Amino acid sequence: MARHAGVICTSHVPAIGKAIALRQQQQTYWKPFFDGYRAVHGWLDRLRPDVVVLIYNDHGLNFFLDKLPTFAVGAAPEYRNADEGWGLPTIAPFPGDPQLSWHLIESLVAEEFDITMCQEMLVDHAFVVPMQLLWPMGPPWPVKTVPICINTVQHPLPTAHRCHRLGQAIGRAIDAYDEDVNVLVLGTGGLSHQLDGARAGFINKQFDHLCLEQLVSDPEALTRYSNIELVELAGTQGIEILMWIAARATLLGDVTQVHRNYHVPISNTASGVLVMEPRETSGPRERAGSGTRRDQIAG
Repeated sequence: MARHAGVICTSHVPAIGKAIALRQQQQTYWKPFFDGYRAVHGWLDRLRPDVVVLIYNDHGLNFFLDKLPTFAVGAAPEYRNADEGWGLPTIAPFPGDPQLSWHLIESLVAEEFDITMCQEMLVDHAFVVPMQLLWPMGPPWPVKTVPICINTVQHPLPTAHRCHRLGQAIGRAIDAYDEDVNVLVLGTGGLSHQLDGARAGFINKQFDHLCLEQLVSDPEALTRYSNIELVELAGTQGIEILMWIAARATLLGDVTQVHRNYHVPISNTASGVLVMEPRETSGPRERAGSGTRRDQIAG
């Protein structure tokens, strides 16, 4: 049977990809951010996942406003990226895992999720940058991938509660997969940021830290926020916390925090990385902090 080994939530800011391309990881501006991934690399070296289920949001490379599914799952043998206009170089394609993809699709449809099935799929920086952060020596990539895309662009967006339920269904499907593979789930996006309008540059550190804490200790608490409340607290693009909520929900029991880093700013964005593993398989790790009342976190 498949083993769900853990979850990583990480930022996917395009500027990170540009810094990687220009080899700026040790520059003063970037070093605190990239140093936050050293512990993640050590954990991945021990874990050695076979496949990554990557939950992210497309920014117009594969889907656009004329046709934009709420939930889409890739079922291709490989996934290529293309020029998005950020000055990011295109890199080698990512190997897919069609067998696991179709298992997930069938399981999710059986749980009454309406899934767009993509047998061809381009992946943008929200997929590519996290893969570069986690495996900086790639390509070649040491894992197969299954992309799962959540709409955070065209309203109406799925709610946090709906995304949490999606994540739980993905977790059940992984647990029921009848293959001897080690599966890692990766959720990308966030944290708080707004790129335009009167609140451009908005960052809410208190809410970011609350999210990081509750993802570990009480993820369902985050599902009680409406999307309007999430935008108010985290900024327009901060709604990407939906991907982190879905990824965390794939671990169906209690978790232990393996590693956490938070850094501000990266390109006017609050950035973070959070690593969690199932409680029953984990040893002594970092402890999550206590929660914070909502009325104390409005930025």
